[in-house]
Amino acid sequence: MDIFLTNTATRKKERFTPLDADNVRMYVCGPTVYDRAHLGNARPAIVFDVLARLLRHVYGTDHVTYVRNFTDVDDKINARAAAAGRSIGDITDETIGWYLDDMAAVGVQEPDHMPRATQYIPQMVAMIAGLIDSGHAYAAEGHVLFAVDSYKNYGALSGRSVDDMIAGARVEVAPYKRNPMDFVLWKPSSADIPGWDSPWGRGRPGWHIECSAMALELLGESFDIHGGGNDLMFPHHENEIAQSCCAHPDGAFAKVWLHNEMLQVEGKKMSKSLGNFFTVRDLLDQGVPGEVIRFVMLSTHYRKPMDWTEKKREEAEKTLRKWRGLVAGIEAGPVPTAVLSALVDDLNTSGALAELHRLAANGEAAALKAGAELLGLLDDDLGGWDDTQVDLSKWTERLITVRAAAMQSKDFSELDRLKTALTGAGIEVRMSKTGVELVPAAGFDPARLEDLT
Repeated sequence: MDIFLTNTATRKKERFTPLDADNVRMYVCGPTVYDRAHLGNARPAIVFDVLARLLRHVYGTDHVTYVRNFTDVDDKINARAAAAGRSIGDITDETIGWYLDDMAAVGVQEPDHMPRATQYIPQMVAMIAGLIDSGHAYAAEGHVLFAVDSYKNYGALSGRSVDDMIAGARVEVAPYKRNPMDFVLWKPSSADIPGWDSPWGRGRPGWHIECSAMALELLGESFDIHGGGNDLMFPHHENEIAQSCCAHPDGAFAKVWLHNEMLQVEGKKMSKSLGNFFTVRDLLDQGVPGEVIRFVMLSTHYRKPMDWTEKKREEAEKTLRKWRGLVAGIEAGPVPTAVLSALVDDLNTSGALAELHRLAANGEAAALKAGAELLGLLDDDLGGWDDTQVDLSKWTERLITVRAAAMQSKDFSELDRLKTALTGAGIEVRMSKTGVELVPAAGFDPARLEDLT
């Protein structure tokens, strides 16, 4: 089945044709590791995790190479380490551990490679030296800068001209820059911050060069897909293209560029000043299952702004509880064609979820489980659902008994009291002519059952 993806570089939805179907290659920009991953950081991790799962489903598990990096050399990291009185290595190791734990909790599988920038400094130095030799970069006052006017296609990805960028951008004004848009490939390091020896003195790489060097080393001069949030399109991805294509003019760097839109909270941009900023760990610690976070993220197409709301969270939790009840003890069948058709159409996860709703409504449990698993849902390893194992049978039996007595006596006060108490404990009470069903709902608190009499 063909996959169609919207390529930022061409502004078109195109049939995806890998350079080598036996080795489909994808690079995604990962986090700068100085603090906990906030909710917005989870969106690209989840989006491209679904794409990696789809690529493996279509081309075979062993025929996909997925790389997602860690930026572990950065001024924010330096500042955090200095403020905490800890080593930079301690900060980055701890933060990477947090990130992997939090992403695992929302069902994100680890990529094939997770390179750290500090592991590829020699490759960056070699690439920078080559750019100087070819006239695309220059050394000045301990810095090395890429000469933007040496690359005629600069701005093509983001659709900006260099003149417009100079007029509208807030760029660092420095006397050693030949052009205001020239960007740093290497910069000097003082004695108290990380630095490596180089032909230009002790220093550290600029942000953009790391991804070019790591993608080259792990995926080659040309690869299939480069992904990330649309906030990275300019300048990060624009600069990656310029330096990579100039360093290796015979390669194409990334063939397809994919960008996910940003996240909002209750219709507003997430920010600490608005009090709506929270991390993935904040939600997990509040008892929100990671699977619920993933479901809400996937309910919006990756190219549209995603609005996290409490209502969506509650609806997702209710839906997943119901689905988990339907597939309990069921083996997954083949992935339903309709689910796959939605995903191959520019990763239409919201369309795939709509199909899962239909399967659930029709009681097609094996198909539901297969389709959900391709999306990273209803996985037995996903935690946060321990309360679904609570035995509600005694309450179901008691409700049946109380209802039967009420039907005889026409006194429904005790039945109403019990229903109200169960609802207050976060249980959805479903009563019909054929029987009684109790289903844990959003906010279910098993501890409150102990107080019921």
